[in-house]
Amino acid sequence: MIEIRVVLMPSGLDGSLAGKTCVVFDVLRATTTMIAGFAAGIRRIHAFAELEDARRASAAYTPKPILCGELHALPAPGVDLGNSPGQFTADHAGREMFMATTNGTKALNAARAASDLFIGALVNTAAVARAAAATNRPIVLLGSGTAGEISMEDTIGAGAVCDALLKRDGFVLANDVARMAHRLFIYCRDNLPTVLRDGQGGRNIHRVGLDADVDFAARLDVFDLVGVVDTGNLVIRPQE
Repeated sequence: MIEIRVVLMPSGLDGSLAGKTCVVFDVLRATTTMIAGFAAGIRRIHAFAELEDARRASAAYTPKPILCGELHALPAPGVDLGNSPGQFTADHAGREMFMATTNGTKALNAARAASDLFIGALVNTAAVARAAAATNRPIVLLGSGTAGEISMEDTIGAGAVCDALLKRDGFVLANDVARMAHRLFIYCRDNLPTVLRDGQGGRNIHRVGLDADVDFAARLDVFDLVGVVDTGNLVIRPQE
């Protein structure tokens, strides 16, 4: 049986991810935004833990990439785009994106010891479960958290992938956090927009008037896309 574990925040990673598959969730909003970018035709996403590092790398890169970053949930000064999944247009197709966010890209950096690393969200649950299952490795579903605390939406996202994996043969939930995440998803799946709005991440987004981001992120399985992370340089590509 292949074990599935859920870790609610990067600080909860105890031990090596080597030999394991990791899926990182920042449902509100970084991983949802990444999947939306790929759906719009973004070619590659370069993830950075810090915005200043993304700025410097972006300035030195040719052709000019899209610089994506946030400050207090809003687009940071001087960036091309913020962290909203609905912001992409046809003009962005074929472009590369350099991205730094408050929680999600930091979690990717924390997980780069994994043997396989994917980005997950509610909008691509089935696809990411399929990709993780195909690695035939133990699976760690990692939440990014919000402001150093557990986030409800990432826990629900991890629970959704648990549910999708358990529908396959040969998978088992290996810790109580995974069992709790799975049960939370089952309880909430018919009311995801309301539940996500009630979490701290959703409240933060509502405070700055970006409720449409929650509505976008609260949809289940609308994209058959997986983002595959090159752990050497944190460059993310859509899986072919």
